Amino acid sequence: MKAIQFTQYGGPEVLNYIELEKPKPRDFEVLIKIEAIGVNYADTARREGQYVVNTPLPYVPGSEVAGTVIEIGSNVKHVCVGDRVVTLLSSKRATGYAEYTVANSSSLIPIPESVDMNSAVALPLQGLSAYHILKTMGRLEKGETVLVHAAAGGVGTIAIQLAKLFGAGKVIATASNEEKLSLAKELGADVCINYTEEGWEKHVHESTGGVGVDVALEMAGGDIFRKTLDCLAPFGRLVIYGVASGEQARLYPSTLMAENKSVIGFFLPGIMKREELYRSSLMELLTFVGEDKLKLTLGGVFPLTNAAEVHRLLQARQTKGKLVLIP
Repeated sequence: MKAIQFTQYGGPEVLNYIELEKPKPRDFEVLIKIEAIGVNYADTARREGQYVVNTPLPYVPGSEVAGTVIEIGSNVKHVCVGDRVVTLLSSKRATGYAEYTVANSSSLIPIPESVDMNSAVALPLQGLSAYHILKTMGRLEKGETVLVHAAAGGVGTIAIQLAKLFGAGKVIATASNEEKLSLAKELGADVCINYTEEGWEKHVHESTGGVGVDVALEMAGGDIFRKTLDCLAPFGRLVIYGVASGEQARLYPSTLMAENKSVIGFFLPGIMKREELYRSSLMELLTFVGEDKLKLTLGGVFPLTNAAEVHRLLQARQTKGKLVLIP
């Protein structure tokens, strides 16, 4: 089978299109013919050797796939050949940027007939992240105000809509240009702010009548983190799910005390270890899509051979929504 692999850490140029042996499913595994692959910032962090856990070399990136089951292991009970499935890969033998992969049968979620493969693959990582950042970690309550940074990105476009579905009273979206802000507005954001302009945090305060936001989604780090923390209302929760700028921010815990503010870390693999959280939430997201309650923004569908160029576009902030690779 064809696959993308890197044997050293570095820029997009280290991604090589190579031939690998097609994996065989073990007792509780299935073999999936991949039809859509989700591209994420985690993939670029893996490639650079900057991911939150170790990335062994050589490595085939990609954790988010949708496709058709073509072979099952001897102990697989509830999955059949021909099933359309989506999953987040966790096995060390899994190959995401490839034509085929193996996955544990317990991690598979069936794709409704009303949902296409490209849409389905937009949900496991970014959809689940938006869902659990808001609901599980952010503990969003009806009527509260939510601040969504990188609002035109994969997580941001879904988070805006989920916040509304979960009952948020106001959603404030930030992005880097007017085109992205226009998209955020279309998806339901009540207030749209360009974070590249000086004093964006003042606009956040003004839009809340000086109170601040109850839940903030933050993945940039550095100065954005510091200013976002200042935007929190009393009892506000800032959920960190990345450090895209590469700049770690310094936090003085005592500054949280006076107004009972919280800074919370989010890492999706931790959610994956709790099957009751993973399965029910992904099925709920697929239902939202099938019922047209959740609109997925595809920023582009590219052949697997273009993986390096897709990484360049993603890291240059030249994309909107979900990027998908097709083997």
